Amino acid sequence: MSFRLSQRDKDIIAFINQFRAVDRDSLVDLFFKQLKSSINACNSVMVRLYRLGLIERTQQYSPTVYLPVDAKIKKNSQKILHFLSILDVYKQMRTYDMPKNVIVEDKPTGRKGGVEPDLFCIFKGSPFWIEIQRNQYSEQKMQAKVNLYEDFFFSDEWKTLHWQPEGRAAVFPSILLITPVRYVVSSDHIRIIQVASIHELIEKHKSSHKKQREERSKVVSSSNGIKINLT
Repeated sequence: MSFRLSQRDKDIIAFINQFRAVDRDSLVDLFFKQLKSSINACNSVMVRLYRLGLIERTQQYSPTVYLPVDAKIKKNSQKILHFLSILDVYKQMRTYDMPKNVIVEDKPTGRKGGVEPDLFCIFKGSPFWIEIQRNQYSEQKMQAKVNLYEDFFFSDEWKTLHWQPEGRAAVFPSILLITPVRYVVSSDHIRIIQVASIHELIEKHKSSHKKQREERSKVVSSSNGIKINLT
């Protein structure tokens, strides 16, 4: 069969491959929003790509969720909800700034049993490893997760990751826990932020800066180049 893909077709396929599971409404928002009949246009494109065998889909969700053609995910798997939660965090970020160097299910150690954040990205000039907690865990388990990040910090392996700034000191990402539950976890070496959503993260950032202005206190910038103050 002879067919020609538009750049938008290619971008959609690449996006689905990157995020593993993408719902129809997210595709409308990201790729068709500017069109008058955006939902119809999206449906038409996705049916065509599906019939060409370039994507998979599951209609066990409403709206339809699209998957990579080689996805090793069962169409009724809870893993789909996991990937959709990652996508939701990414979309929230886009409302404030375009995340860069996005890696879904990052494995920075390259080893099984190391840190495995759900998402890595550089957001508003700062690197983040993001853990999305859809379920509630024990504080011991969450502290164990933090301890893994500390172990990686002391390994210095992170200093050579490809996204590190050239010509400047390496930066260890902040650990962002997206969770409706606040855990009593701590570290003397890495930064841990707990919020329910990216919207809350931004509000905390705004409140912090407002308080600093009112108190006329100065934010002392560290030499690692982090641009956003999210205390």
